[in-house]
Amino acid sequence: MGEDTDARNINHGFLRDHGYVTEADIISTVEFNHTGELLATGDKGGRVVIFQREPESKNAPHSQGEYDVYSTFQSHEPEFDYLKSLEIEEKINKIKWLPQQNAAHSLLSTNDKTIKLWKITERDKRPEGYNLKDEEGKLKDLSTVTSLQVPVLKPMDLMVEVSPRRVFANGHTYHINSISVNSDCETYMSADDLRINLWHLAITDRSFNIVDIKPANMEDLTEVITASEFHPHHCNLFVYSSSKGSLRLCDMRAAALCDKHSKLFEEPEDPSNRSFFSEIISSVSDVKFSHSGRYMLTRDYLTVKVWDLNMEARPIETYQVHDYLRSKLCSLYENDCIFDKFECAWNGSDSVIMTGAYNNFFRMFDRNTKRDVTLEASRESSKPRAVLKPRRVCVGGKRRRDDISVDSLDFTRKILHTAWHPAENIIAIAATNNLYIFQDKVNSEMH
Repeated sequence: MGEDTDARNINHGFLRDHGYVTEADIISTVEFNHTGELLATGDKGGRVVIFQREPESKNAPHSQGEYDVYSTFQSHEPEFDYLKSLEIEEKINKIKWLPQQNAAHSLLSTNDKTIKLWKITERDKRPEGYNLKDEEGKLKDLSTVTSLQVPVLKPMDLMVEVSPRRVFANGHTYHINSISVNSDCETYMSADDLRINLWHLAITDRSFNIVDIKPANMEDLTEVITASEFHPHHCNLFVYSSSKGSLRLCDMRAAALCDKHSKLFEEPEDPSNRSFFSEIISSVSDVKFSHSGRYMLTRDYLTVKVWDLNMEARPIETYQVHDYLRSKLCSLYENDCIFDKFECAWNGSDSVIMTGAYNNFFRMFDRNTKRDVTLEASRESSKPRAVLKPRRVCVGGKRRRDDISVDSLDFTRKILHTAWHPAENIIAIAATNNLYIFQDKVNSEMH
């Protein structure tokens, strides 16, 4: 992860269309399953695309398998709320995999209002030799059936079937921004701007409201919920972040309605940095528990922070993602980029963190060595086995040959959604309508 030694190989790039980008093709969420064998993306057109990692080839046992399209299905359709005269977009806000219980895989997908549970199964055999049906599946004339035969299973081409199992609707008045599956594998929660609901995976017609921050008078509203997540090991703990930059850790054992948090994580603001934009840029856009459950990772507009669950006063680590944008906040406010919601991710051992930036850059921070690197997801570097070169943004003064000026950054090319393989150094980066999958082959022993 050093500036000069980094050699991050591209494993695979899923490039939909080289020239023409429609709004529906823009990827809106990326999520690995618990083994990393499957990777799901959702887009603004309501589609879910699942990629499967190919097994290692026998000829080259050490070469990792690439991710290929496994299944594509339409998860959500556009709807219309007649009571409020509002269109409900089909855009997939979040996808969460359920821990695998049998041969089938299951995932939850949500748009602004409705959460759906999908089951993904494989079929590579079909029964032949029906007694009462002919080869085309039509019922035979019973008078022609003279003998009984035992149906046999014959191999067939692999078919991946995706079927809707449950629809969890009517639980939210406001737009759903996050869903999180509990470690008990029986419940999950969904959060919107003002409320968090707890659902049982088997019950669709009711949910239990566990957080409600809606004031009696909406004019008194000072903050909204921006993200929430269950603790990876303790099924009673969850955290939610707010637009004021605070994190609230809640314990469901303490009370049925978790309006009173167990812990409040908040960093006091430095008065010398106070500006018109302070409140906007301090809003937390994403929160993720570490795999160990000891730490939390948060992303606001300019930084990523690591919090220790035992220390509420301030984060134990703060990393500047693109500090060079501080002087550009006025123009970023005018073009609405200041409201972009960037995600963040841990690697499998919680030693490296990743988040996106503008110009299709993404940033990595090594917590042990304190080194960081800026890399770019681009078509030029998306050839198989290409090596990603570290990029550097310069602010005035002397410029090195490969440096890019802060004034020439493209704010329409942004990496909001990223995911890290749960065990290996494989990352998935969503850049507009393209999915890039990178694999670190040189430094894999480093993390």
